[in-house]
Amino acid sequence: MATAPTTAALPGATAAAPDARRRALPRHLAAARRAHPAASVRCSAVAPATPAPAPPATPLRPWGPSDPRKGSDILVEALERCGVSDVFAYPGGASMEIHQALTRSPVITNHLFRHEQGEAFAASGYARASGRVGVCVATSGPGATNLVSALADALLDSVPMVAITGQVPRRMIGTDAFQETPIVEVTRSITKHNYLVLDVDDIPRVVQEAFFLASSGRPGPVLVDIPKDIQQQMAVPTWDTPMSLPGYISRLPKPPATELLEQVLRLVGEARRPVLYVGGGCAASGEELRRFVELTGIPVTTTLMGLGNFPSDDPLSLRMLGMHGTVYANYAVDKADLLLAFGVRFDDRVTGKIEAFASRAKIVHIDIDPAEIGKNKQPHVSICADVKLALQGLNALLEGSTPQKSFDFGTWHDELDQQKRQFPLGYKTFDEEIPPQYAIQVLDELTKGEAIIATGVGQHQMWAAQYYTYKRPRQWLSSAGLGAMGFGLPAAAGAAVANPGVTVVDIDGDGSFLMNIQELALIRIENLPVKVMVLNNQHLGMVVQWEDRFYKANRAHTYLGNPENESEIYPDFVTIAKGFNIPAVRVMKKSEVHAAIQKMLETPGPYLLDIIVPHQEHVLPMIPSGGAFKDMILEGDGRTVY
Repeated sequence: MATAPTTAALPGATAAAPDARRRALPRHLAAARRAHPAASVRCSAVAPATPAPAPPATPLRPWGPSDPRKGSDILVEALERCGVSDVFAYPGGASMEIHQALTRSPVITNHLFRHEQGEAFAASGYARASGRVGVCVATSGPGATNLVSALADALLDSVPMVAITGQVPRRMIGTDAFQETPIVEVTRSITKHNYLVLDVDDIPRVVQEAFFLASSGRPGPVLVDIPKDIQQQMAVPTWDTPMSLPGYISRLPKPPATELLEQVLRLVGEARRPVLYVGGGCAASGEELRRFVELTGIPVTTTLMGLGNFPSDDPLSLRMLGMHGTVYANYAVDKADLLLAFGVRFDDRVTGKIEAFASRAKIVHIDIDPAEIGKNKQPHVSICADVKLALQGLNALLEGSTPQKSFDFGTWHDELDQQKRQFPLGYKTFDEEIPPQYAIQVLDELTKGEAIIATGVGQHQMWAAQYYTYKRPRQWLSSAGLGAMGFGLPAAAGAAVANPGVTVVDIDGDGSFLMNIQELALIRIENLPVKVMVLNNQHLGMVVQWEDRFYKANRAHTYLGNPENESEIYPDFVTIAKGFNIPAVRVMKKSEVHAAIQKMLETPGPYLLDIIVPHQEHVLPMIPSGGAFKDMILEGDGRTVY
């Protein structure tokens, strides 16, 4: 589960543009808002939700249930009724009314990130780390277009988000007005659905539908574009208007048929070398997955999106598979006679040469999105259903059988254990140079594998996937499908908002970190316990690795330091962090790493640790793009000429 269905032509959708710039919620209202917990009724219920009761009139909202109020106030109250307590919004001309309404909310806190892309990645991090819908708000024009990368990222990784954009007044749409862009058209192919609201009375229904669409079926981003004159129009809201999504609701997958689940178990009973291939679609079914493995003894490998959905320190875990997966995970899939693909999409970074992937295996594919079944790899048995329900059904059949089914895959386990011993993950050390993998191992040891980890994109992302221990779902946050640099810091901040008091570590590269470095402001102002650990090699590391391997080490604009003085570290992240009033330290020797990470974790609030690592280091193992298991690279780095 990770690409996304094309935009469905659902009732109530139209097209449009963006306009307005973001601003945070006043601090003096924070305590009052936290004193009023969000409504428990959620618009994301599988059936249309019963609307929450109208809140009583307050000094901030002097109107009663039957009194008119602005469309922007109706919007904010609709968000409250959907259980929203946190939004990520940056104000501008076309969204000012929404921000004014947010100041009147006793429930919702706004977190003022310093760039719309940062706020949208924060909403994504919030959703990934909590399972709740992340909400971001931007103005029209450049504010709205700055959301585009995060929307595409959320679509590819199946993240439930609702993005609300201000738009120029209705009469000005299509006139090339100031800060006008047709954001509905711009985002149509990278959202699950989107709306242009042309009637103030539609706001309650549209918001309810947006949350339902974002969180039901295969989750994804929904955009709601609201012209400024609609935000300003006075109206009396009707909260019990039903959703109008008959086509979508009729296409939602039904519970899996018992006969199909029995067929899966027959295949398991016939197999000698089964493997579970688990993806992001299992994020909500970790408990059921662990029980299924307990009942069957089938080894588990996960995708990048699936990290944590099965504990990576379990004896039956093969850790990650694919381009930079473990040798033993890729070996298992190559030798398997049965591949149980649960909540996955057979992504090219997993499969490599598609016809060689699991070529000896019968394939069972369970996924909630019918578009993924057979898209890249044809399964022998396919079940279009919620993986959680499918696993519950499989477990019930296993537990209810008389006598209880038992499976003996001991020989297969021994074979895979031999592969683990023969091909463990490893790296070389060179005197006091700091291996980036070592820094992550130390972090894993000191946090006991309990921190929430966010990353940017590149070598550091792969090392974080390989060398940190993920024990639970929603512990790993990374832009997997889109591979968007700049994701790590804002996503970590969003995760910290969703999980108050929990330590969140952004393992970042110097290139990715610089792309949204301005969000140091937010983590300082809100004093979030976000620790930024930069693996700084002064290069665009993953591209350098490919240059080393496939382009005779010809450097094509991948050096990120100062060419006129390559001996200095540039830019100076420690000085920059101190400008944001964030404590920061740089380490350049391996012997300093343990104490430096310990200090980072013990320091309250945000912290930046700049770890200087060699740019010659390569992420291994590596299956070249389009290659197969037999093409796996196990040795070498940038110190070698290829």
